[in-house]
Amino acid sequence: MAGHFEPIPGGGAAVALDEVEISILRSLAVQMLELIGPGDEPVEGEDPLAALFAVGPSEPPADPALARLFPDAYAGPDADADDEELQALSSEFRRFTEKDLRSRKRDDALTVVRGLDSLTVGDEGGAVLKVSADDCPHWLGALNDLRLTIGTRLDVSDDDENGDLYRLPDSDPRKPMVMAYLWLGALQETLVDTLMS
Repeated sequence: MAGHFEPIPGGGAAVALDEVEISILRSLAVQMLELIGPGDEPVEGEDPLAALFAVGPSEPPADPALARLFPDAYAGPDADADDEELQALSSEFRRFTEKDLRSRKRDDALTVVRGLDSLTVGDEGGAVLKVSADDCPHWLGALNDLRLTIGTRLDVSDDDENGDLYRLPDSDPRKPMVMAYLWLGALQETLVDTLMS
C-alpha cells in the first residue's frame, strides 16, 4: 500500500503516507484553497435564494493556473481569438458556472485537508489514510486540480511527456515541483484504478 491507493472493504480507498508526504499534500491543498479564493458567503440579511442564483465573473482569470482550472467553455486553444460570438458564449457560460465550479474545487481541497488533519501519525512516522467512497471523488478532483496547477506553473505540455523536464538535475529549482507533479500523478492514477476495480 505504500505510496499508492488500494481498495478497502465497504468501498473507498486507503494509502500509506509518511509525515513528509502528509505535510506536502496538506500544504499543496491549502495553497490550492488560497489560489481559488474564499467562498462567497451571503451578506447578513441577504436573501439566501438570491445569493444562490448570483452570477459569477464573465472574464477568464488572468493567472494561467486559474485559467487552466476555469477554462473557457467555447473558446479553446485552437479557437479564433477574434471570434466575438465564441467570446460572448464563453463569457455567458462562465457567468453562470464559475461560481459553482469554484465552490466544488474548494470543497475538494477542504476534503483533502480535513482527511489529512484527521490522521494520527504513528511511532514510525506515518499513517494510513482511509478515504470513504463518498470522499473519493473529492480526492480525485483535488489531485487533478493540483496536477493541473503545478503542470501550468511548470509549463508542461503533451510534448514534455518524456522530455527534459523529467530528467532535471537535483540542482534545478524546478525539481521539487516536478517530483510533486509526478507523485500526484501516481496517486491520482492509483485512486482511479482503485475506484474502477
